Amino acid sequence: MSKNISGFSKKSKSEKINWVIDTYFKQHNSARTIIEQYWNSDKKLQQLHDEFIENTITNYYLPLGVAPNFLINGKNYTIPMAIEESSVVAAASKSAKFWLHRGGFKTNVISTTKIGQVHLMYSGDFKDLKTYFTHIKSQLLTDTNVISRNMEQRGGGILDIELIDKTAVLENYYQLHATFETLDAMGANFINSCLEQFAQTFEEHAILFTEIDSEKLDIVMSILSNYVPNCLVRAEVSCLVSELNDDEDIQSHDFANKFLQAIRIAEVEPYRAVTHNKGIMNGVDAVVLATGNDFRAVEAGVHAYASKEGHYQSLTKATIKNGVFRFWMDIPLALGTVGGLTNLHPLVKLSLELLGKPNAKELMQIVAVAGLAQNFAALKSLTTTGIQKGHMKMHLMNILNQFHANDYEKKTLINHFKTTNVTHTAVNIALKKLREI
Repeated sequence: MSKNISGFSKKSKSEKINWVIDTYFKQHNSARTIIEQYWNSDKKLQQLHDEFIENTITNYYLPLGVAPNFLINGKNYTIPMAIEESSVVAAASKSAKFWLHRGGFKTNVISTTKIGQVHLMYSGDFKDLKTYFTHIKSQLLTDTNVISRNMEQRGGGILDIELIDKTAVLENYYQLHATFETLDAMGANFINSCLEQFAQTFEEHAILFTEIDSEKLDIVMSILSNYVPNCLVRAEVSCLVSELNDDEDIQSHDFANKFLQAIRIAEVEPYRAVTHNKGIMNGVDAVVLATGNDFRAVEAGVHAYASKEGHYQSLTKATIKNGVFRFWMDIPLALGTVGGLTNLHPLVKLSLELLGKPNAKELMQIVAVAGLAQNFAALKSLTTTGIQKGHMKMHLMNILNQFHANDYEKKTLINHFKTTNVTHTAVNIALKKLREI
């Protein structure tokens, strides 16, 4: 059967599923069973999920876990985390408990400015373009009044528009560089609507402005930027170096020094920095996803920020001064608590309620803390017992499920591996011996 199809989007859900199964799967009944067993029995809820995206055939589940005992600015939180990777929730919880009795996490939002750009080409004289921009700037703002009215009533809106000369990097390339405040909304649709209106006004009025040659002007595109270096939050922890010991085999001052060296390595070695920051994003993405935000936009913006000095480096920093250990991170996070999935997905609503219905600034702080906690847990393991000891303990259940272990076998082997290193081979051997009894 041909794998090409016309008019697929116009077919019903059942017709789409039939085509996919008939075209790609040898075991038709098995594929259909898997697809249908993840449907929600509540038809209205399933329809809601079906309408989130296009060409839906089923739901793809991720576990939603919680990490308790987070003390943030004196307030206790239990943080929801949607993620499939073993040990992430456990590591976050362990970090939260560690810092719970050492003052907890401190956070503050440094700024919340977001950015959008109209990208344009102009082959004429820059002075003429600049004169035109000065003339048209107030009109750009006037023509977006209808779009920005509600946002302005809530205290947000368009902050400024600048004309940026980028011809040093690309011939004839300029930008209308706009900054926005979107409050509790992530604001993508608002920003993009404003930008498209800027572009339309800029292009239409150029024909009437005699000092500029409108035929030399070409609007390329209008789009928000997911690089938000001025939408920034800081999360940090600190305590006396002597308080860092929690019954590990390593002394507090030795641990603190090794921890700092691990940070320094991630500051200068990109191969390590990528994995270092990936660990941070394990915590960040899990909360971003649980609260219905765009983790792909967050990822792109965060990794760009990690390269702001001209090379990719650690997002987290650490110091020891006057016997005090301090560990912190500045991270760009453009998040929302209204609009999008936050108003639609039942588990997103539940997650936000679990967090006390935070506004966007509060959510930024909670997400940053989750990332910092995750990084602390990872570096603590790396510089003491090694990462695999704890990770493989958490991964044990996945291995047992791969071998179709029953409840008795799981209980027995979980107890066995409390004092034995976990590896795929070791679990296989232990399970075989258990089954021979």
